[in-house]
Amino acid sequence: MNFRRDLTLKIASCIALMGGLAACDDGGVEAPPVDLARAQLAQGNGLAAEVLLRDALAQGASREDIAAYLGEAELQQGELAEAREWLGKDEFSQATRSHGFHMLGRLEMEEGNLPAAGQAFDRSLESEPDDAELWVDIGRLRYRGGEQVQAVEASVKALELDPASPVALQFRAQLVRDSEGMLAAVPWFERALDQNPENVDLLLDYAAILGELGRATEMLAVIREVAKLDPTNRRIYYLQAVLAARAEKFQLAQSLLLRSSKDDREKPAAMLLSGIIDIENGNYASAAQTLERLAAMQPDNRRVRQVLARALSLGDKNSEIIYRYEKLARQPSAAPYLQTLVARAFEAQDERAKAAEFLDLAAKGRTGRLVVMSSGTTLDVAEARGPKTGLDALALVRARIVAGNNAGAVAAAEAFLDKFPGSADALSLAGDANLAARRYARATERYNNAGAIRTPWLLARKQVKALLAADRRSEAIAELARHFVGDPANVEAAGLLAGIAAEQKDWDAAGIFADHAIRNGGRRDPLLLALRAEIALQSEELDLAAEMAETAYALQPMNRQVTATLYNVYTETAGDDDATQQLAAKIKKLRN
Repeated sequence: MNFRRDLTLKIASCIALMGGLAACDDGGVEAPPVDLARAQLAQGNGLAAEVLLRDALAQGASREDIAAYLGEAELQQGELAEAREWLGKDEFSQATRSHGFHMLGRLEMEEGNLPAAGQAFDRSLESEPDDAELWVDIGRLRYRGGEQVQAVEASVKALELDPASPVALQFRAQLVRDSEGMLAAVPWFERALDQNPENVDLLLDYAAILGELGRATEMLAVIREVAKLDPTNRRIYYLQAVLAARAEKFQLAQSLLLRSSKDDREKPAAMLLSGIIDIENGNYASAAQTLERLAAMQPDNRRVRQVLARALSLGDKNSEIIYRYEKLARQPSAAPYLQTLVARAFEAQDERAKAAEFLDLAAKGRTGRLVVMSSGTTLDVAEARGPKTGLDALALVRARIVAGNNAGAVAAAEAFLDKFPGSADALSLAGDANLAARRYARATERYNNAGAIRTPWLLARKQVKALLAADRRSEAIAELARHFVGDPANVEAAGLLAGIAAEQKDWDAAGIFADHAIRNGGRRDPLLLALRAEIALQSEELDLAAEMAETAYALQPMNRQVTATLYNVYTETAGDDDATQQLAAKIKKLRN
């Protein structure tokens, strides 16, 4: 076997970690090295466990008694090749057989061999069917394999077997976070921490949740606790960078992000954060470079697209903006902000006719209706491939909807769901097809089932639209409010709630929601600012109404709604002066 380090070096590096570990039980009797190693593994100290286990091996312990635990020790250290040396030969004693196959399943899952992981977990279940941690790993495997409904069932099974298991509680907390929102997940994380208060991964998950909920002081307290337990953990810098960016301390955010680990910085959320920080610090080329990589990874992510377009615009990359976004900006689903950036790019190249065309599109705004996005795959190609994989099914459903074959889209989506009945993605796709076919009850049912597993904002927004289309307004508002409570940083949800409150003439609530949306990233949304101006006008806050209306107009002077809002404010504050008359004339032109 090829050892990666000399054992004496391992022992030397392990002394501080083990902290004078006593090799005796409470009665002063020397404890077996394997028992000591298992205790170290339970605390996540894979290196300390490995030293003890190799020592036991040198003292005559059999490979069959040691292999499962040495494999686990290597796994904890990220040494997958060496873990396979111990786990891949199926050489386990009867007493360690279940644990050995459990660890082999973890190894296969870590390397992406999901069918092999399932087989290993099945062999582990044969010997130990009531192991809560095994059921947690089975749940994680099912989740990754697209069987999310079965993953939830596994999480419930794990908690039934051991209600106090910190691993099972953490997994359940993560599933609740995905399905019910962050606020609903907090009690589950706190229950898990009651059982395992020094679990660093658990503390970091909890800190991230607190940050998303805007509980910055509590988040920082948890981060300080992590720093005490694991001073070398660099994820704390990423979490603090998020917090600093939200406070608009972008220089500090950049410094903290650079101190985080490379793995953290390569995650999509961190890449988006890095791009935003670079834009705010004036590093437009660096922002564009990072965001281009992210856009290639997530081509359908609208927020990434808009932030990249902004970076390119600020960096005067007008040709690239036109190349990337001209076609996209013509689609009904395009954001007015993106259309405006494309217009500015054409204007910078002195193509005023095209600039005017996109300014007109931006001025019209979006209808608020959901518009199907093209997959980029033609109908004939999508039909030839069929709905074999998730991407193929998505392409086929979208292509049929675009072609007006809504019944065919439903058939394809439902057939795909029949193959993968536990998949949140398959359920959501079936909801999309039924919504396009105006089968609102079935669409709502599919979306609700998908939302019981995972409720990203796009799904919640479609749930709301389906309920409104079915004339179930109160349920739609309740769903929107539920999502907002679980994700209070969601600007679009807050803006929609502000609009609903304004329709109901609840001006106080409308103002609260609109202010929240503006504080959390909506300060460049002209329609949101115009709405806030109307709310302020109704509340007789005339100075605020003028400020918001003028800011909105500066951002989007050709939008009818924005112009009308400024006219209403000026009519109330300045009367029938020249500026008010000019706005009135402009509104008439914009209506034509």
